[in-house]
Amino acid sequence: MITIEMMPPLMFGGLVLAMLIGFPVAFTLAALGLSFGFLAIHEGFFGLSFLQAIPERVYGSVLANELLLAIPFFTFMGAILERCGLAEDMLDSMGQLFGPIRGGLGYSVIIVGFILGAITGTVAAQVIAMALISMPVMIRYGYNMRYITGVLAASGTITQLVPPSLVLIVLADQLGKSVGDMYLGAWGPSILQIVLFAGYTFVLGLIKPGHVPAVPKEARTLTGWALWRKCLLGIIPSAVLIFVVLGTMMLGLATPTEAGAMGAVGAIVLAVIHHKDFSSIGHKVLLVGVVAAGVGTIVGIYFTQNLIFKIAFALAYLAVAWVCIEAVKIPDLRTLIRQGYETTMRITCMVTFILIGSTCFSIVFLGCNGGVWLEHLLTSLPGGVWGFLIFINLFIFFIAFFLDFFEIAFIILPMIAPIAQKLLTPIVGADAALIWFGVMLCVNMQTSFLHPPFGFALFYLRGVAPKEVKSSDIYWGAMPWIGLQAIMVAVVIAFPVTVTGLLDAPTKVDLDKVKIEIPEIELPPPLDFGQPKN
Repeated sequence: MITIEMMPPLMFGGLVLAMLIGFPVAFTLAALGLSFGFLAIHEGFFGLSFLQAIPERVYGSVLANELLLAIPFFTFMGAILERCGLAEDMLDSMGQLFGPIRGGLGYSVIIVGFILGAITGTVAAQVIAMALISMPVMIRYGYNMRYITGVLAASGTITQLVPPSLVLIVLADQLGKSVGDMYLGAWGPSILQIVLFAGYTFVLGLIKPGHVPAVPKEARTLTGWALWRKCLLGIIPSAVLIFVVLGTMMLGLATPTEAGAMGAVGAIVLAVIHHKDFSSIGHKVLLVGVVAAGVGTIVGIYFTQNLIFKIAFALAYLAVAWVCIEAVKIPDLRTLIRQGYETTMRITCMVTFILIGSTCFSIVFLGCNGGVWLEHLLTSLPGGVWGFLIFINLFIFFIAFFLDFFEIAFIILPMIAPIAQKLLTPIVGADAALIWFGVMLCVNMQTSFLHPPFGFALFYLRGVAPKEVKSSDIYWGAMPWIGLQAIMVAVVIAFPVTVTGLLDAPTKVDLDKVKIEIPEIELPPPLDFGQPKN
């Protein structure tokens, strides 16, 4: 006979077994949830009416969730930018800028990976684009093969952590926190990780200079202002797009969905700018639009939003519309936009089906007292809060061998989030507890793309690498960078301020010192109604 105490471990074990067999995650979750739900009804653990919560939750938390509308916009933005030529220009110019120093090509890959991560948000696009462009150049100039494969794969995974990462949007939704706060919390670790990667390259240049040589002078075709101009032409438009997407969200001027929509349009504009068939009239119209947007911004900040403000932004909108029309007229960009739509549709459908399946599973799991079982299991670990954090991070690290970040976020996170809120609140406060926890797991889940032999970044790299690159070089090359990401997880655990430093400090109120003062009110004199009549 099955008792209700046996149901949660049976469900969890069935989930792990199904994942190992290789069934599609979304359908596995739904099938397990409904099967155990009917078993629970048969055993009398809850009634049939309990399952009504599944369609209600699917509609309310998935299909009607406005925050999840940001996912297709950011996906489309990344799909456009991965093929528009921006990565090629930036890697070429940065490679020549840092080329004279040891490890210069490695530094350029790390920096461009950080910038692309802030405007694309997709790991596959980043790894493939940078590998196709940088790997032949690094091989030509004698870089160590394992360093080449490691730095390309690791720099591609930076996009998981750098806002506006899709992972952070999903984590914010599952943890019930704002996307803006999650982005603020992720900036510290993402910058520290870049410093860590660059520091490893610097130390390698000191210890083994032959592994990361400087680019010969005769190979550097650009110098002086021409080089700086090419760097700025790649960086400035990217910085503008980053501000349009992230800045408006951080300043409270746009919701994540609105910022994602602006990013999608901005990606089309960047693609047109970098295309060789962009017309001279289009350049002039774009210049007028940029000037008009600048004038409108200045007027809006220092003056009221008057007629000049409205005219300026009307001109800016017309310029953007003109550029988008030119994108439709250019055959290459028309094909690019269609491919972006197809990629967006596939990823959005995948996310939606995983969410529906995870909703079926989690409702039945909680109905069988799974939350109580999991809380008792995790709170009884030795070491208290720190034991909980170490165990969860090790668990996520190993489960990432089999699940990608979407599946981890939708399946595992809702189960452990309430426990994390309870345990971490005394350390960083109630508001920052789940932000710290979410960013910590985001840093950890980067390793899911580098795990041999199942890391997707390694698969992407293997698919585009030349034949002379051995698979063993790809796997062994990833090892030091996995270690660096593990160090980053330890830093975030040991120093919560790396995440919470940019968040708004919670208002502290000492209830013992609160005084309620009632102002004295002068009452009017009593009314005189005279002597009563006999």
